[in-house]
Amino acid sequence: MSAARARSGWLDVAEVGSLWGIRFVVGLCQLFGRDSARLFLRLVVLYYALFNVRARRSSQAYLRRALGHATFGMAYRHLCTFAEVALDRLLFASGKFGMFEVTSNGNEHLARARSSGSGAILLGAHLGSFEAMRAGADSESLPINMVVNFKNAQRMQAVVDQLDPQLRTRFISVGNGGLDFVLSIRECIERGEMVAILADRVGPDARATEADFMGDKAQFASGPFILAAALGCPVYLTFGLYRGDNRYDLYCEPFMDCIELPRKNRQRALTEVVGRFAQRLEHYARIAPYNWFNFYDFWSAP
Repeated sequence: MSAARARSGWLDVAEVGSLWGIRFVVGLCQLFGRDSARLFLRLVVLYYALFNVRARRSSQAYLRRALGHATFGMAYRHLCTFAEVALDRLLFASGKFGMFEVTSNGNEHLARARSSGSGAILLGAHLGSFEAMRAGADSESLPINMVVNFKNAQRMQAVVDQLDPQLRTRFISVGNGGLDFVLSIRECIERGEMVAILADRVGPDARATEADFMGDKAQFASGPFILAAALGCPVYLTFGLYRGDNRYDLYCEPFMDCIELPRKNRQRALTEVVGRFAQRLEHYARIAPYNWFNFYDFWSAP
């Protein structure tokens, strides 16, 4: 397996469910409520956990690192958590914020950035729900632009677009990562807006930096950190952790006022910054271990 292929295994994880199926779940939720839709999803996930060996083994490989052991029941719970958060994403996109109990921790940092008029990079990961983070930002009137890669979630995104057409204007597509992509982000920062990037997964042929994570070496995307250094703006960490039932805990903490990657010791500085991110990501993953939504071999060696 090539280095690029090993690092970007997440792109090989096919999106599960047809467009019709996703819309069926939305309709079920609208007609009979969230609990009925969640019950239906648990039956679907049971089938998925039984027959999708790759997803189940990836879940168990992570759970052994996070919790010390892993059973089929734990993997099933892990996959159910992902399905429930995906359902809630659709509800957030429908504007049904009142259905949820959301606790914010550290939102004063973003409020301070907004009042200063300076833009910022928000670093997150596929941990919990960024849709919950976006909903919390909307309630605070914080303009957030999300950097996204639609390749393996096109059907889900089509439904989200239908539920909230205005949200599309807040997406910055990764595309081929060219100059237009960088300029779009710079323009957002110069307008004093926030740009959210999930910094755990590595794209094909993209640069990666190794860091300690959950007791082993893992590859993290270098691009978000190099981009933040080039923009010279403040960087914050943001996570929306699902706590069960209808509860979400939102976290925001300052990461660095400005990432500096001096030319002389660039790789060493980059390794230190990525390592610091990996440590904080592990901290939040251990707070809510079933919120980790990378169902592929995250620790595969290049």
